[in-house]
Amino acid sequence: MEAAVHATTQKEEQSYKVMPIMISLLISGFIGMFSETALNIALSQLMEILQITPATAQWLTTGFLLTLGILVPVSGLLLQWFTTRQLFVASLSFSIAGTLVAALAGSFEVLLIARVLQAVGTALLLPLMFNTILVIFPPAKRGAAMGVIGLVIMFAPAVGPTVAGLVIEHLTWNWIFWISLPFLVIGLLFGIVYLQNVSTVTRPKIDILSIILSSIGFGGIVFGFSKAGGEGWTNPVVLSTIGLGIAALALFSVRQLKMKQPMMDLRVFKYPMFVIGTLMVLVCMMIILSTVLILPLYMQNGMGLSAFTAGLVLLPGGILNGLMSPLMGSLFDKYGPKWLVIPGLIIAGVCLWFFTGMTTTSAIALIIVLHSCLFIGISMVFMPAQTNGLNQLPPSMYPDGTAVMNTLQQVAGAIGTAVAVSILSHGTSDYLKTSANPQDPLEMVKGMTVGAQNSFVFGLIIAVVGLILAFFIRRVHVEKQSMNGSMH
Repeated sequence: MEAAVHATTQKEEQSYKVMPIMISLLISGFIGMFSETALNIALSQLMEILQITPATAQWLTTGFLLTLGILVPVSGLLLQWFTTRQLFVASLSFSIAGTLVAALAGSFEVLLIARVLQAVGTALLLPLMFNTILVIFPPAKRGAAMGVIGLVIMFAPAVGPTVAGLVIEHLTWNWIFWISLPFLVIGLLFGIVYLQNVSTVTRPKIDILSIILSSIGFGGIVFGFSKAGGEGWTNPVVLSTIGLGIAALALFSVRQLKMKQPMMDLRVFKYPMFVIGTLMVLVCMMIILSTVLILPLYMQNGMGLSAFTAGLVLLPGGILNGLMSPLMGSLFDKYGPKWLVIPGLIIAGVCLWFFTGMTTTSAIALIIVLHSCLFIGISMVFMPAQTNGLNQLPPSMYPDGTAVMNTLQQVAGAIGTAVAVSILSHGTSDYLKTSANPQDPLEMVKGMTVGAQNSFVFGLIIAVVGLILAFFIRRVHVEKQSMNGSMH
């Protein structure tokens, strides 16, 4: 390992090997995101094999989100305490350990431990990836670089269900993880050889109370909302954990604003374009996660499609979204965010409006087109808004900005998923209450159709809120910062 840091002194002129750094981050990020969604399609099979209920199976997703919700807020601090290489090696080591344990798992408990280990790896990698991009690329080229990262972040979850569906059809679910393992090892070896230390280690004082409050706050909210999807909003555990989370976050925020060296510098919210960029990212996350959960559920349980077919229907949209991200990044570098974000949200809103009328007789081709157009719209919003927001921050606040944005993404994802599942189940049960024969399979499908349509109405409302916000976005003109050395 290279000697820790050139700390305290100004960073010396240094040339970054951009391509090898990007490759090592992209391989690792791709497999991390692939593993996250690939398991979703196998949940039905896992419930049967491991003899668990849907509520128990949901913990494989809840546990993952909960770990991210607790760890990502601390990532800003970790980025200032450890070198880029140290964090990268730690991240990949956790991911490899989690993937190996998952591949060998024979019980639910072991698989849950594996998911937590994987989430630790992902929680360390995501902020590291964004922070590294902000350091090694000048502002004029960041849009394109963020677009490439966007390709990986969007493309991996899109192919996850399809590949997993194919694997399940011919092999056992464990092979989802056996396939991922060699790529993670290659990513680790590549990073050890090529990854450079790009951030300055300042080792700020660690405030234990801030870490405890942040863990209870974000953890409580993510846990409460995740549980609400299955248990309902009046469940005492749901209400108490969300209430505890909000109270802890309020105390956390007050403490951060009073500290000279806060764990997470909330002064990032003084920058208006950062605030709007963050809100845009949250809108996108809620639309994406609620759609990719409701659509496969409805296609499998309402329209009677197989897991593999449902995965194939979602594939074109995911691939298009991934391919569009670098293009949108380049367009952002040229024209700024407004002329991408506003049309993108209009496209997303129109697609969601069409989805509110989806029934069991809807043509598969129509679903593919709508899903693809929805994801094209999202790609026009996500990276441009995110990059524009982060560009307004001074370089010293990049770790805090990426930590805040990534943390709120996880929270928004948990909220979007929980609300969508809750609307789906309530819509279904409300319909069946008025049915003359609620046990009739046809009536149950009709109930699910009503629930799914209502869920897409929720997505449409979120898109409209995003569109209103989009009219306030303006391009951040970054003064040329002295970037360290030449770019390759």
